[in-house]
Amino acid sequence: MINAIAAFAAGLIFGLGLLLSGMGNPAKVQNFLDFFGGWDPSLAFVMGGAIAVALGAFAWAHRRGMSLLGAPMPTWAGMGVNRRLLTGAALFGVGWGLSGFCPGPALMNLATLNPEVWLFVVAMLAGMLLQHAWDRRMP
Repeated sequence: MINAIAAFAAGLIFGLGLLLSGMGNPAKVQNFLDFFGGWDPSLAFVMGGAIAVALGAFAWAHRRGMSLLGAPMPTWAGMGVNRRLLTGAALFGVGWGLSGFCPGPALMNLATLNPEVWLFVVAMLAGMLLQHAWDRRMP
């Protein structure tokens, strides 16, 4: 039960952060990527703030060795940059740039009942399922 409450609280804080920063608006994201038009640097400041908070949180969590709820902290030692990581990052970036959505804001925007948002989420879920099927196929 405590895990569900913690997940709900984290999601609520994340969603409120998206709303307050305006990052739920796909036009804001696309304007950030439009260097030769109406460039909007605000996403860089939101990302910078998020990275600063995350760096501190990850350093603290790494020293603890386990989460506040008692789960072991995952380690990524030995997992460097590889073709799978670069391919996934490129696909994510292209989808993000074309649609203006990444998974969190897309899920938040489902409440708008906008058909494009629903189409994006369906395509995102299909991509996730395809990736899992592909991953199971690989040795």
